[in-house]
Amino acid sequence: MARSSSRITALQRRLGDTAFERLKGFVRREWFLTVLLVLYLVLVLNDPSLPDRTPNLVDWRSLALITSLILVSKGLELSGIFTRLSIGLISLSGGSERKLMLLLIPIIALSSAVIMNDTAMLVFIPLVVITARLAGINTARAVTLSAIAANVGSALTPIGNPQNIIIWNTYGLSFLGFVGAMLLPVTLWLVLIVLFTLTIRERPISIERLPPVAIKTRLFAASLFLLIGDILLTETGRPLWTLPLTLLVLLILGREALLGFDWALVLTFAFIFVDFGEVARLISGSSWLPSGGLVLLLASAGLSQLISNVPATVVFIGSRPEWFPLALGVNLGGTGIIIGSLANLIALRISGIGIRDFHRFSIPYFLVALVVSILIFLL
Repeated sequence: MARSSSRITALQRRLGDTAFERLKGFVRREWFLTVLLVLYLVLVLNDPSLPDRTPNLVDWRSLALITSLILVSKGLELSGIFTRLSIGLISLSGGSERKLMLLLIPIIALSSAVIMNDTAMLVFIPLVVITARLAGINTARAVTLSAIAANVGSALTPIGNPQNIIIWNTYGLSFLGFVGAMLLPVTLWLVLIVLFTLTIRERPISIERLPPVAIKTRLFAASLFLLIGDILLTETGRPLWTLPLTLLVLLILGREALLGFDWALVLTFAFIFVDFGEVARLISGSSWLPSGGLVLLLASAGLSQLISNVPATVVFIGSRPEWFPLALGVNLGGTGIIIGSLANLIALRISGIGIRDFHRFSIPYFLVALVVSILIFLL
């Protein structure tokens, strides 16, 4: 009897250790979601009525659209189209490190405007890291410039990143109207990246032959159809329909995109809406919340350095400030400190470079771009 009891105790201990290791793994892997869950519990302690109000704090229209576009981005990533394109650009570099980066940066920026900056990092950072190591070039610089390019390029369109999707959906802006307003600042931000890239000392590099990548035509066609369909549905005021359409098409033509999707990311965005929507309610009417102009640009860019640009967008958007300085601030805020954008965290996680190495290039860029943005706004 005692022996049986000891076996049960040992089994319970092993199960407890396994559960603890799984919890540690979850916290390490989903640390941002964990922070959001802890913040939610703190907010519940402050106001026990929060659980009843939680569904109303979620912006379901924006969440449906974000989820749909992330799924579409996953489909485009798995189709291999952007990997094929990037490999072609690498072969065009002619053994020049500077030319390689000048080729990669525009394609990463343009891709981010279509497939979202987070997905662009998933697609391109592994290639950037492998190429940098094979060629013997500065990996930290290549990764950081790529992350900045993704954040800047994604700022151009209302579907390039989650904060733009929220702004686009909240203010009912037209697709072309949003692009037209952001075109000048994004162009100047891209010029700055090119200038930073030109400081790379020219030297020959040796790149081994990269294997060809097959294009999954059916998945690419389905993803492209969904991208256009989601944009049209949102333009006509029906963003909630994007998710059922995307799920249905991918279930039939692209199940690999559904199977490879990070569903914890959806939960992360849901808690961003809840937590920072509640924070916005608590501070509503505060005199420090700017309603527009240069002050809003600086405040949103600064807050993005502390809590990331998507939560910063949720905090400010509750008071319905002017959309353009808000969009400038939160998009620019993603290019500075690493926490400013989830795309930065993805790039760091995949590449394994140090935070200090990332900031050596990102913070100088952010400061220069901020000065340029202030001048744009004043003129």
